[in-house]
Amino acid sequence: MDDFIAARSQMALSLGFHIIFSCIGMVMPFFMAVAHFYWLRTNNIIYKNVTKAWSKGVAIFFATGAVSGTVLSFELGLLWPEFMKHAGPIFGMPFSLEGTAFFIEAIALGFFLYGWDRFNKWFHWFTGVVVGVSGLASGILVVAANAWMNSPAGFDFVNGQYINIDPIEAMFNDAWFSQALHMTIAAFVATGFAVAGVHALMILRGQNVLFHTKSFTIAAIFGCVAAILQPLSGDISAKDVAIRQPAKLAAMEAHFHTEKSASLILGGIPDEKNKKVDYAIKLPGFLSFLAHGDFKSEVTGLDKIPEENQPPVAITHYAFQIMVGMGMAMMLVAVLYFLALWKKKHWLTSRWLLKLFVAATPLGFIAVEAGWTVTEVGRQPWIIHNVMRTADAVTPMPGIAYSFYLFSAVYVSLAIIVVFMLYRQIKMVGVLYDKQH
Repeated sequence: MDDFIAARSQMALSLGFHIIFSCIGMVMPFFMAVAHFYWLRTNNIIYKNVTKAWSKGVAIFFATGAVSGTVLSFELGLLWPEFMKHAGPIFGMPFSLEGTAFFIEAIALGFFLYGWDRFNKWFHWFTGVVVGVSGLASGILVVAANAWMNSPAGFDFVNGQYINIDPIEAMFNDAWFSQALHMTIAAFVATGFAVAGVHALMILRGQNVLFHTKSFTIAAIFGCVAAILQPLSGDISAKDVAIRQPAKLAAMEAHFHTEKSASLILGGIPDEKNKKVDYAIKLPGFLSFLAHGDFKSEVTGLDKIPEENQPPVAITHYAFQIMVGMGMAMMLVAVLYFLALWKKKHWLTSRWLLKLFVAATPLGFIAVEAGWTVTEVGRQPWIIHNVMRTADAVTPMPGIAYSFYLFSAVYVSLAIIVVFMLYRQIKMVGVLYDKQH
């Protein structure tokens, strides 16, 4: 493994782990706040138990998210010094604001965890809401920085110099809204289905059924509402990418030839040598409609992109297909669940519906990982789109491969510890959390 591939692999590994921790850390506080609200309004002890159990999970993911996020910020400077030298002054604002949101989140979480029976009950609930809002703001600010890499703004690039810097314009670049919206909804989908799936499994096993039923309902409603909304944000993102990054869209769809009434490709195996896709299902005109809102519009293919500026097609295409496939599967489960809530009440206690949620437990995070693969690999060979190449930003320091191996071991160890702690939390529900007083 050469140093360039090692540096990219280390960033991919770090981001791949961090995105899971951060998604759960962003979303779980809202589940916690809803359960806490029900406790305050109904005085039903089950909701207090659920709130306390989930608050421990929030604390676990806050700690692991903080560790993995801190590592990522150091890696930007250590692995990509040329990038940070020029880009740091331009998009430093969202990172500094993210740090502020992180500190607010930490303080609010401390208040919430240790505020039981010490604060006014509604102020205590409000601190939990602040944990969620500040965590969500933190995530959106980081995504704004990533969006800037896809849609650089807030500076003039003249003779290799970055001048006339405007950090506000850089932060609110053309891509930030669509990326932030898509990522935020994705976090709710992934976390909602993951949490609902775990509680569904406990219900199927007959363990603390009432506790897990209340927990399942809150998580499932959050996840299913988000799953229904996600295709709308996906459509906004696709239309945005079609305008700003036609090479990325072409790679996502393995769209080799520029044409009008372009077909939407489902599945298939890209043949980059012969510029075609084998074994694909084609829907004539649908790519044109998704990209430009018109079934007859022309969609730019890879033939209009210089070969040295083309992203890897196969990886981007497969990742995009996985993301869409997982999203459609969860949307189907969501439709069935809302049908059960609306007309088929007896489905809510059926084992087959619970088994569907158990099967869907990992789908959201698979989609999130695939989506980030599309975002990052689809931008290549640029680290700043059409401004700086990734190969020009990497550190000249040798031995990055050893750093990659070391960080791989650290992240795998961290993941094992988190899984163990969550497993212990779930096993101890009957002892610690399912109490009647």
